[in-house]
Amino acid sequence: MTVEKLGDKKLELTNDGALSLFFVGSGSAFSKKMNQTNILIVKGNDHLMIDCGTKTPQALWGYGLPVYKIDNFFITHTHADHIGGLEEVMLMNRYIMNQKKANIYITKKFKKNLWNFSLKGGAEGNENNKGKQLSFNDMWTPITPVKIKGAERDTWDFSIGNLKITFFRTMHIPDTSHSWKTSAWSTGLIIDDRILFTSDTRFDPQMLEYCMKNWNIETIFHDCQFFNGGVHASIDELDTLDDELKKIMYLMHYGDNWKDQEERIKNSPYIDLVREGNFYNC
Repeated sequence: MTVEKLGDKKLELTNDGALSLFFVGSGSAFSKKMNQTNILIVKGNDHLMIDCGTKTPQALWGYGLPVYKIDNFFITHTHADHIGGLEEVMLMNRYIMNQKKANIYITKKFKKNLWNFSLKGGAEGNENNKGKQLSFNDMWTPITPVKIKGAERDTWDFSIGNLKITFFRTMHIPDTSHSWKTSAWSTGLIIDDRILFTSDTRFDPQMLEYCMKNWNIETIFHDCQFFNGGVHASIDELDTLDDELKKIMYLMHYGDNWKDQEERIKNSPYIDLVREGNFYNC
């Protein structure tokens, strides 16, 4: 794993063929000093945007990449720091980019929920042709992933060219649930069978065990908050993991007080905090 700053360069949707994760941001949902923890995966001529939060279109613009140029999206769950920018994607594509429709990789059930409970309020009423309003399929090209049979937890696969994505249910909300089975929809990802990106998750050692047992995980990007309680894994909880696991782990989705924890993390087995505006090249 090498880390490279974007610097003054423009963010591109292609590279030399290496797997690269660009962190648009590294902040938690309520961060005021950082962008949101959404990532752009690039591998050769293939790319995938993981989540598109409220701040993300503006952040991408600052990196030199207008959001309407992105062709492929995957959404982990429906909190605003993960979906708040999707309305801009839909409306820019339809009305500025001549009815372009980006691909979105999504299960049929989650597609229905994402539209009905989050997206249609700002989208369906923009046109009305003989009483017919816009639908999800007017805005997106949905591609249904393949569910993996016999998996210990609900898990799906899809590919974009040479880029392989596996995603699985995680335990995030509500804080009263004690299993992914009783949690609201949220997912983590395995990228090319070797990189684990948890997105938002509570502390779930069984999830980590599932991934380490079934894939050759080389690097983990793990959700982390700097206090106990709530619906994210805390650094105190993560500290209880085996050191060998922490040695391949970056921490992400943290709060604005991250500098208070820098020395602690520097002296721990963790690799580091994820830094926004950086490529993580695998």
